Amino acid sequence: MTPEPPPPPPHPSPHSPPRPAATPAQALSAMDDLIAASMIGQQEMAQRLGLNVTDLTCFGYVLQAGEELLTAGDLAARVQVTTGAVTGILNRLERAGYVTRRADPKDRRRVRVAAVPSAVARAYALYEPHYVRLNALFADYSPEEIAVLTDWFTRATALANAYREELRLRHDPSE
Repeated sequence: MTPEPPPPPPHPSPHSPPRPAATPAQALSAMDDLIAASMIGQQEMAQRLGLNVTDLTCFGYVLQAGEELLTAGDLAARVQVTTGAVTGILNRLERAGYVTRRADPKDRRRVRVAAVPSAVARAYALYEPHYVRLNALFADYSPEEIAVLTDWFTRATALANAYREELRLRHDPSE
């Protein structure tokens, strides 16, 4: 779930702490800590919103898409579930008042998923204080450093998705 952050300031804060040297092992350990904190945080956020984590993740993708409404198939692909499973997810999100389904104007056989404005407001109210803090943290970094972070996050996400797909295609779960 990513509310639109305000743009970062043009230069790092003069009060930024110096960057300590770090090894790839230390960076991976810090990343593991961030992932664990994020997973626990998402569980807490989902619970507070009356959702499960998978449903919240789907809702986050709907929010991220904005006006470019996603299809059920788009969501299924992003969350790595079947189209049948995403139907159940959308049913729950719709019953809970988070999304509505709209007929695709170009193909009436497909539906597109739109966020309900009041649900967007509830989610943003919960997430915004965290994103304010994250943006304050980004203020400690130069635009060049933020570009490196963005590149790393994007490439690491692609690696994670590719590895997850590789695991999915393996026949022996113990491999």
